[in-house]
Amino acid sequence: MTETNHAAHQSDPANRARLRWRARRGLLENDIILTRFLDARETELTDDEVDALTRLLDLSDNALMDLVLARKEPEGEIDLPHVRALLQQLRLA
Repeated sequence: MTETNHAAHQSDPANRARLRWRARRGLLENDIILTRFLDARETELTDDEVDALTRLLDLSDNALMDLVLARKEPEGEIDLPHVRALLQQLRLA
């Protein structure tokens, strides 16, 4: 991603609303953690963090919960440094 994409994400209320909407989950625990994280950090997310969060939001609720609670570590396509870095932040949320 480029800085232009980052600016577009941060300055476009529709993009930010879409990301927040995707963060709404069926499992209450996931919903609480993601909401707290976005409430605290949404306006300062970097391109890499937006990409990592988007990748995590593509997972099922149970797979996401296992990662957030450190029951499992990222594997395969999501085993990327920026995904691991965002997971560390979510685990502290």
